[in-house]
Amino acid sequence: MRSKLILSVLVLAVACSVYAASSPKKDKAGEAVVTTQDNSEDLRLEGEKRFRANCGRCHAAPHKFPPRMMATIVRHMRVRATITDEDMRLVLLYMTQ
Repeated sequence: MRSKLILSVLVLAVACSVYAASSPKKDKAGEAVVTTQDNSEDLRLEGEKRFRANCGRCHAAPHKFPPRMMATIVRHMRVRATITDEDMRLVLLYMTQ
């Protein structure tokens, strides 16, 4: 029980720092890129697929956490699971929507 609590706190701390370090995507001109509703849904589905492939081996999808905490969790687990930056970004998108 205690180890689960420690792991949860550690994962939450990592998610917070990932979210704080993330920034919006920009195009070549340096302007923020706005995604359409359809594109956003496609990205969320791709994030779900990558969650199942990379994270689902060990974890069931957790309850919703605030985006900042989830970002820390994803960044921490990225290191442990050796997933790519794009996988991390898509999983984070899936987990925060």
